[in-house]
Amino acid sequence: MGDEIKVQMNGRAISVPDGCTVAVAIAIANLACRTSVSGEKRGPLCAMGVCFECRAIVNGVPHVRTCQLLCEPDMDIRTS
Repeated sequence: MGDEIKVQMNGRAISVPDGCTVAVAIAIANLACRTSVSGEKRGPLCAMGVCFECRAIVNGVPHVRTCQLLCEPDMDIRTS
């Protein structure tokens, strides 16, 4: 197996494979990226940054397309 890094997922430290996207890290944590206005759990759909279904808060920045961003050590990821 490859190296792993730690990220903060909703305030909890988790280990993820080095080089994975934030969307993959959210899936590893068994979470949805966000909740729609109607209460439905949402996650990556297109995996190429077009659909915006994978948005989350990353390092305090809202609406980040998580399928387009690689995880970095100690990254703060917040899902809703």
